[in-house]
Amino acid sequence: MLPLSDRPMIEPLLSLNALPKIGPVRIRRLLDHFGSAEKTLAASKDSLLRVDGIGPELAEIIRQHASLTDPAAELRELADRGLSVLTPVDSVFPAALRDSYDCPILLYVWGEIRESDRHAIGIVGTRRASMYGKNSTKKIAFQLARSGFTILSGLARGIDTVAHEAAIAAGGRTVAVIGSGLARVYPAENLGLAEKIADGNGAVVSEFPLHTKPDKQTFPQRNRIVAAWSRALVVTESPAWSGSLITANLAAEYGRPVYAVPGPIDKPTSGGCNKLIREGATLLTEAGELLDDLGGLGLPKSERRPQPACATEKPDLPDLPPDEQQIFDALGDGESGIDRLVDLTGLSAPVVSTTLLKLEMKRLVQALPGFRYIRRS
Repeated sequence: MLPLSDRPMIEPLLSLNALPKIGPVRIRRLLDHFGSAEKTLAASKDSLLRVDGIGPELAEIIRQHASLTDPAAELRELADRGLSVLTPVDSVFPAALRDSYDCPILLYVWGEIRESDRHAIGIVGTRRASMYGKNSTKKIAFQLARSGFTILSGLARGIDTVAHEAAIAAGGRTVAVIGSGLARVYPAENLGLAEKIADGNGAVVSEFPLHTKPDKQTFPQRNRIVAAWSRALVVTESPAWSGSLITANLAAEYGRPVYAVPGPIDKPTSGGCNKLIREGATLLTEAGELLDDLGGLGLPKSERRPQPACATEKPDLPDLPPDEQQIFDALGDGESGIDRLVDLTGLSAPVVSTTLLKLEMKRLVQALPGFRYIRRS
């Protein structure tokens, strides 16, 4: 991604993105019609009216952009705050999000988006989380983050907060998509968590101008980004009226698999998850089930490094998938860290982490302090 100072075309995009009542779908039509944000802002009213969905009111708003927005000031504040902007042409812009019909035209970023963040699992749920919901979320988010997936959520109170914290505790990455501008992190009580995420653990992102206040419209817009970006969406606890169900419905529309953690039938906080399962979401009780469905983060076999010979004989065990058997063999009789297993097997670190988690769940491997592993006796 180029520095903001080297991207002269960013100001028209900032200006277009800040205009009221237009939204990403209409903006995409305008960009397709005129070829650029700069040409869109310079277009005549008659030309604007030829674009599907642009009536007299919106055409006039676009014509008045100079008095409604101040992209130069926005750029200065971005630089002062150490923030960046991603557009869909940037290589690390999430491909799954880029391909959605209502893709945002830009993302404000506090922290760093990496190529690996395309492997994101969305975890959402109620703001009024029970201990059951928090514990379920902590376990699943921790295991997924430790397996190499980025945990994607909305920085809200309750389940979102637990999901972000568990990913950090696992030494993994997490991305918070918020329903306000980055200069108005909401809720304010999570500003410390946002700082921790941005400080080397992931990123806090928003499609809204820096000083946008959260409202009833911004949260559903935020939810669509979580749904579109995720490889799969997990709802860990949700009442029947929760906004998490909106995110789940959006994920299904985008073709993403939806998982739900079942809850007690006499608890209102479980009504939404149980309803999702009844309507076709996949029941989820542990991260390994989702990892099995997604196939982990493995490289294609053609891209793996050659496997060295291993002197350890295979134990008399039930048949294991090739990667699991390979890791189990490489462990031998002593302790091993992930780096050593990567060297022995030629598998990537995320594949090794994911496979170790599966072997733990099968009670074949035991995790030791310091991310070291040993066969169970």
